[in-house]
Amino acid sequence: VAMAEAEEQPLAMVTCTAPVNIAVIKYWGKRDNDLILPINSSLSVTLHQDQLKTTTTAAASRHFTEDRLWLNGEEADAGHPRLQSCLREVRRLARKRRGGTGGGTSEDSAPLNLSYKIHLATRNDFPTAAGLASSAAGYACLVSALARLYGAEGELSGVARRGSGSACRSMMGGFVRWHRGERPDGRDSLAHQVAPETHWPELRVLVLVVSGEKKQVGSTAGMQTSVDTSPLLKHRAEVVVPERLERMMRHIRERDFEGFGQLTMQDSNQFHATCLDTFPPIFYLNDTSRHIIALVHRFNAHHGCTKVAYTFDAGPNAVIFALADTVPEFLEVLRRSYPPAANGDQ
Repeated sequence: VAMAEAEEQPLAMVTCTAPVNIAVIKYWGKRDNDLILPINSSLSVTLHQDQLKTTTTAAASRHFTEDRLWLNGEEADAGHPRLQSCLREVRRLARKRRGGTGGGTSEDSAPLNLSYKIHLATRNDFPTAAGLASSAAGYACLVSALARLYGAEGELSGVARRGSGSACRSMMGGFVRWHRGERPDGRDSLAHQVAPETHWPELRVLVLVVSGEKKQVGSTAGMQTSVDTSPLLKHRAEVVVPERLERMMRHIRERDFEGFGQLTMQDSNQFHATCLDTFPPIFYLNDTSRHIIALVHRFNAHHGCTKVAYTFDAGPNAVIFALADTVPEFLEVLRRSYPPAANGDQ
């Protein structure tokens, strides 16, 4: 973290990283599009940042004339409503903190002038819109960087949620639950860690990149169509998910991979069933995705128990859960099914 020294800082800069999270009980559908409030609670696993992460550098200066944003080196729209919403919220928290510490509420006397324009540079080390929860890591990273830049404190998962719903789950490591909440203002729709990353050290995650291409139907548009047209989604949110969440938390608490793996696959399948129940239907899985599903079931049948589990978000890429001692054997099966020579040596 580098900060220029001055009575009123002419430039301040902060760099943060944030992880990807993979939902095992899926979020799909909003009850409020502006505040990004979900129709059901969800539960996710935060992935290690060694392989998959977003890095964001945020800078504020009196010399900047407008807010600017760069994504993976290309300039993007800094006026995006969700980005501006996060910026407003972080500034509000910073203002509140300064007011509460007797530092005066005048922006001009602040350590960093809150009216300075912002420059943001974000880089993902994975496909941005291919269903690898890039917006979750992106907005979690953005909010963390802005909060450190402005010295904002408080409940940041709710701020990250305003950028991308699932971003609130990337604010924490381990196993994280995003509560649906009941309040219309969304104050109780927050993320909480249900178990730390140290809780289940044998758990491993494999990400199988089936396609790095941008998906045809984005999550925001897709879930709105589902909310409008799918009776199955309504049943899922009201009846199925509450019971599954309790069960999933029990499996995680007890480190029961059989239960965890089965329920993860069932919930992924039901999520994609609601996409099919949407009108017109949405297809996120492709032939390779379906082949991986069949492969996992064959592998488990061969062993007579659940050794590996798949889950797919809104895209064709598979995320595989397994315990450490299963990984070498399953990787060998994958290599036989998808020989490196036929797969761009990947």
